[in-house]
Amino acid sequence: MARRRPPGEPVRDGGPGGGEAAHPGGRPRDAAIDEAIILATRERLVRDGYAKMTIGDIVADAKVTRPTLYRRWRNKFDLVVDALDYGFRRQREMYVVDLSELTPRNALVEAVRRLDPAYFNPDAMVLMGNFAGEARRTPELLEILRRHAVEPRVALVEEVLKQLRERAAIRADLDTRVIAMMCFGSYFAAFYAGEPKERLPERVVAVLWPAIASARPPVG
Repeated sequence: MARRRPPGEPVRDGGPGGGEAAHPGGRPRDAAIDEAIILATRERLVRDGYAKMTIGDIVADAKVTRPTLYRRWRNKFDLVVDALDYGFRRQREMYVVDLSELTPRNALVEAVRRLDPAYFNPDAMVLMGNFAGEARRTPELLEILRRHAVEPRVALVEEVLKQLRERAAIRADLDTRVIAMMCFGSYFAAFYAGEPKERLPERVVAVLWPAIASARPPVG
């Protein structure tokens, strides 16, 4: 199986988000077709789940041919990996606030906001739930979910916490990994409990901040 791109690594083969690349015969890839296939895949993952989703459904929804799809992806599995990557890439494109310009507490609030799986795609929670539901039949899907949808988001918050620790804004003895996972989990708890998420980042940080804030004034 071909090497998987780590989260955040640029697409170098002309895949979605990576610009156009030439086919072996020299013909350039059409980025619009790539995106149509990816979007059709994401919609089918939400509606049908991985097991029921078929290549036939995807090409029909995207209004392309099977050869067109198979020139870009070898199989359904590889296509789904790129479909997940696409969501996080688009989410990152929507970030407009530079966290370094915010106060420590507000930087953490914004970082928690960016954890939201539905930040870009309102159906993301259902999509991720469908992946988890396939874990017994296709266990590698759960690993894809972890590597391409969960880990990049958790790592983002963990990196912000490390920067705040370097600025002496939060305690030096904190387990940043656990805090980041707790923040990520709050979105799933709110989703299943039917709680509104509009002010969830502020509420989560309001609970966490008194426990994690440093007694010393932040540096810088």
